[in-house]
Amino acid sequence: MPATNRVFSGIKPSGDLHLGNYLGAIRRFVPLQDQMPCIYCVVDMHAITVWQDPADLKRWTYEIAAAYIAAGVDPEKSIIFNQSQVAEHAELAWIFNCVARMGWMARMTQFKDKAGKNSENVSLGLFAYPSLMAADILLYKATHVPVGDDQKQHLELTRDIAQKFNNDYATSIAANGFEDDFFPLTEPVIAGPATRVMSLRDGTKKMSKSETASDMATIYLMDDADTIARKIKKAKTDPEPLPETAEGLEGRPEAANLVGIYAALIDKSTAEVIAEFGGQGFGAFKPALAELAVSVLGPQADEMRRLVADPGEIEAIMRNGAERAREIAARTMQEVRSIVGFIG
Repeated sequence: MPATNRVFSGIKPSGDLHLGNYLGAIRRFVPLQDQMPCIYCVVDMHAITVWQDPADLKRWTYEIAAAYIAAGVDPEKSIIFNQSQVAEHAELAWIFNCVARMGWMARMTQFKDKAGKNSENVSLGLFAYPSLMAADILLYKATHVPVGDDQKQHLELTRDIAQKFNNDYATSIAANGFEDDFFPLTEPVIAGPATRVMSLRDGTKKMSKSETASDMATIYLMDDADTIARKIKKAKTDPEPLPETAEGLEGRPEAANLVGIYAALIDKSTAEVIAEFGGQGFGAFKPALAELAVSVLGPQADEMRRLVADPGEIEAIMRNGAERAREIAARTMQEVRSIVGFIG
């Protein structure tokens, strides 16, 4: 086991960042910096499991790095880089492809959702990408990963791969001087309220980077104040006022979504928000939510725009981050090669 704890997490550059990315992931990254060393990656190799326009891929990579920094991730304290700059991710992923079982991959619900009935025609990368995700984490022997509900299964698979590697190569691990398991069994860091931000047009569907039904369904991190306020004003609701208790939100997905967003933005529980607004109509609640969202997201958007306008600054940060990441990755891979039996 590693002597110290370490966080790893990443976001895939496959669309414009939105409120769900911010509340469910990016904002959660910041306080972890004060608890243990953190590595925050833009996982661009994952993005190409489905075809991406190269210009869009570059733009989204810059935007994710900018979002990390704008949210308060300190590039001096934490490591920020894009995955493709560290070739050891792909090397370890191949070794894990030879450790993981086909049945494990076939059970991944995200693969089933993305492939649908067309599974014979999707890329091999899409099928095997949980193995790359495990490599991303274990390359740095990360002990903790902040995850939402939709990523729990992948983290469980990462643990399975780590355990199987440790078991398969137990004798070699010991012969190479390691007294314990080589890879840690990574623990999830479960985020707080509103980890699943839903569409503003349909409270039963997750807010998406690739929303096609309506641009009004998603609040993007680069939206200006007027756009944010307009989207919240036009968000779908039901005719009833807010309930007097949090339990009253059950069966009211749109109301629950807006209350959950307010709670997450202000770092309060749903019950506390209901205690303040219970019994009021959406005519009163939506303006309060819009004002709060603009106050929180406005400075984030301004800083992202400043950073994206100067890609040289972002490139320098990611280049420095990649060098620091590569130092850790190269050491891990040297050890893995020896354990597996590779020469050189």
